Amino acid sequence: MEYKSVKGTRDFLPLQMQKRNYIFDTIKQVYRNHGFLPIETPAMENLQTLMGKYGDEGDKLLFKILDSGNFLREEKTEEFVSRLQNGELNKATKMICEKGLRYDLTVPFARFVVNHQNDIVLPFKRYQIQPVWRADRPQKGRYREFYQCDADVIGSNSLMNEVELLQIIDEVFTLFGLPISIKLNNRKILAAFAQMLEKEDCLTDLTVAIDKLDKIGQQKVLEELKDKGFSEKDCNSDLPILNINGNNAEKIAQLHELIGNTEIGKQGLEELQYVLEKSKQADIKSIEVDLTLARGLNYYTGAIIEVKALDVEIGSITGGGRYDNLTGIFGMPGISGVGISFGADRIYDCLEEKNLFPENTGVLTSVLFINFGEEESNHALRLSGVLRKNGISCEIYPESVKMKKQMKYANDRKFPYVIMIGEEEIKNQKYVLKDMVSGEQFTLSTEEIIEKLK
Repeated sequence: MEYKSVKGTRDFLPLQMQKRNYIFDTIKQVYRNHGFLPIETPAMENLQTLMGKYGDEGDKLLFKILDSGNFLREEKTEEFVSRLQNGELNKATKMICEKGLRYDLTVPFARFVVNHQNDIVLPFKRYQIQPVWRADRPQKGRYREFYQCDADVIGSNSLMNEVELLQIIDEVFTLFGLPISIKLNNRKILAAFAQMLEKEDCLTDLTVAIDKLDKIGQQKVLEELKDKGFSEKDCNSDLPILNINGNNAEKIAQLHELIGNTEIGKQGLEELQYVLEKSKQADIKSIEVDLTLARGLNYYTGAIIEVKALDVEIGSITGGGRYDNLTGIFGMPGISGVGISFGADRIYDCLEEKNLFPENTGVLTSVLFINFGEEESNHALRLSGVLRKNGISCEIYPESVKMKKQMKYANDRKFPYVIMIGEEEIKNQKYVLKDMVSGEQFTLSTEEIIEKLK
């Protein structure tokens, strides 16, 4: 029997963890610089908290947790089988599952805000870096367990929040050295197109289909819309939303002609133009208006944001948008929020492919003390304590074995330096520091070693 990790999940080796922590630490620092505060929520949520928030396709990707104990009591077996036979999968599931693994961090955050409304100050700026789970088909850049790095502002309608989140995106990827394109749209513009087609009730179907444009192509998107009840006329090759092009100004001009006379279209365009203008003032240069950007989640109501890495074949690496009244589902109406989420796993793949991790990312410990025996190791114990108090990471080889074996360990672990303490070094209180890259050796006092390594 082979014991492997679950398909779509991964183990991470120390070097990989160092690289992942570099991503998390970079994002955290930018969030903190903008005044965002950290929170955490449980991996599990009540299923009723999660269901119905992500659309039908999202509900299918939720990992449901089977109730413990006698999850299907005898008196309910007949009803359970009947619901399955009638195709009522969601209702049948609820009979045996009360909890699920979180699909994202946004819906649990909305629940968090309602539960802790007396403990936070609005507008509330939070960041959260935790894993999420989706019962998806694993493929490159798509996992069943992955980390999201979220930032949200809730309790404010101001579009300045959207601009700040775009600033954060720009700052993070500048620090990573990864060229990107920021795609921007507005859900109200999509709603105006649905209104133009007299399909207001089918907005979700429209956005879910359009959101697949990059994956399945225009023809398949049109076929899916036909399956959802859109007419041949609606879905012909002149479907306006799929044929607007040009630079940002030219796209907005075409939009004004098409939907500028509708209330919701006018509002969406005003919001889009405001964010573009303020982003220009903030010197964010990589924003592109993309009218096919839909992000098929039901809860978006305004701005929609998505980031793609240039010259890397992978999906979106950051996404987000404005959601109004998501907290209303949990009994706290009238609260608007906007957020973004960095996909740490895809960012890792991009940085790896482009060789953008810093050279010293894999250096876990600065110094290895070579072990020559009991007395020497006692001296190394005292010196290592002094180094650590000065912020220098170090370790002592645990056994007094052949020098060749200890040096091989130092090379394999990529220690930048080793320290050798023998009888002469103990007597003179000066120790041999060897640079493992250049091969140079220095005989130094404790103070001189600290100064050199710092």
